[in-house]
Amino acid sequence: MAKDIGKNKSGKVTPIQDKRKDFGFDINVGTILFSVIFLYLIVIFIVYLTREKVTSYEVVSGALSGNYRYSALALKEEDVVEAQESGPITYYAREGVNVNSGELVCAIGQGAASAAKSDVLTSGSGDGESARTSMVTNLSPEDISDIKNMLNTFSANFSAGTFADVYDLKSNLESVILQSSIDEDAGEYVSGNYQAPEAGFVVYAIDGYENMDERNLTWDLLSEKAYKKSNLRLNQNVSSGDDIFKLVTSENWNLYFPIDEKLKTQLDGMESIRLRFLKDNSVFRAPFSIISGKDGSYGKISLSNSLARFAADRFLDIELLLSKANGLKVPVSSIVSRDFYRIPEEYATASQKSEKEVFLQTMTFRKDGSEERKNITANVYSKDAEDHSYLVDASVLSDGDYVLMPGTTKKFEISDDDKETIQGVYNINKGYAVFRQINILDQNEEFCIVQPDNAYGLAAHDRIALNASQVKEDQIIA
Repeated sequence: MAKDIGKNKSGKVTPIQDKRKDFGFDINVGTILFSVIFLYLIVIFIVYLTREKVTSYEVVSGALSGNYRYSALALKEEDVVEAQESGPITYYAREGVNVNSGELVCAIGQGAASAAKSDVLTSGSGDGESARTSMVTNLSPEDISDIKNMLNTFSANFSAGTFADVYDLKSNLESVILQSSIDEDAGEYVSGNYQAPEAGFVVYAIDGYENMDERNLTWDLLSEKAYKKSNLRLNQNVSSGDDIFKLVTSENWNLYFPIDEKLKTQLDGMESIRLRFLKDNSVFRAPFSIISGKDGSYGKISLSNSLARFAADRFLDIELLLSKANGLKVPVSSIVSRDFYRIPEEYATASQKSEKEVFLQTMTFRKDGSEERKNITANVYSKDAEDHSYLVDASVLSDGDYVLMPGTTKKFEISDDDKETIQGVYNINKGYAVFRQINILDQNEEFCIVQPDNAYGLAAHDRIALNASQVKEDQIIA
């Protein structure tokens, strides 16, 4: 620091000592201000990092998807065929195929058909090679097409959780091959043969639901978690009295699914319903009714076709294609309930700048009994055109306050009778939270469909707080 120069009484110039050095440092105001601002920015940054973030959601138009999906129980007319003897078993008919009465399904014992299976499926060289060549030659174009369809369907639907389907595929492929290796009169010379006692769809699984009566339905029976079935084609040898196959003998079959009181009210009185099978996305309209079970109500869909696709299925995932409401889609987590007072329209003065604001003149009484009047601006959250009233935030008024009618001596007393609880979301378009009322048209576990075209509500592409519990009215949203 340069020394100041001054004159003493003798006229000599002498330096003036800077007294700031007595403190041991130089005081610089700019450095102090910079340090304060720097510390302030650090504090703001730490607060920003540690505070709970408000996640936004953009409102979109649409309808609820998959709102009414169920795993439905399929009950059919089924006859189980038992073995009359013991021995190795060979299956010829493919599962799901519709056989005629008297048509060969399987054979027990070392008959001609069993020998044919042994020859056709032999691996190795020599006679085995000839057998495989013969096998390919015997396959008709229809058989090859069926095999391709089976492989494509299996590949498209395979998952690790359904690995048991591999055995069903193997058995179906064997059935195609074996069926091509015998002639139409095979049933006449195959020893231990079992022919279809009547026409029907062949199924090689037993699950105990074959004779189920709809009057005995329970929610537990409709649960797939406890469901078990036995694949009969995994048995290479059977004993007399064992189940060997079953026939679904009628094209008429029914689907059952549990319904709660809300859905029951919605479906009550419907005589038919549209549904989609999620297995192949096929859509049908079928007769519908509601029945009572031992522990609740069940929807019943009666079908008289398409059994060929689902003959082997006990449970089918379906979607009810009801008339779903269209509107604005918002998450359930964004919805909050708040209290409001309903004020008659004639006691409020509408704002010329915004239809979402009104001016109120209020009157309260102090403790000494004197009057206190205020002019306040209140946000409008809804307007009832029929009732000619406004809903205003309950936080600007209190029970016992009076609202004065402009230009008159009339007054309207605020009471709990005028308080209403409504649902809404926090709109954050402008960077701060503003409550907006919603009218819910449809709802599931995750989303709601709310009414659009409401001047006091939401519009498509509005940004709202995803989690309403994190937000308060007028909160600044970074």
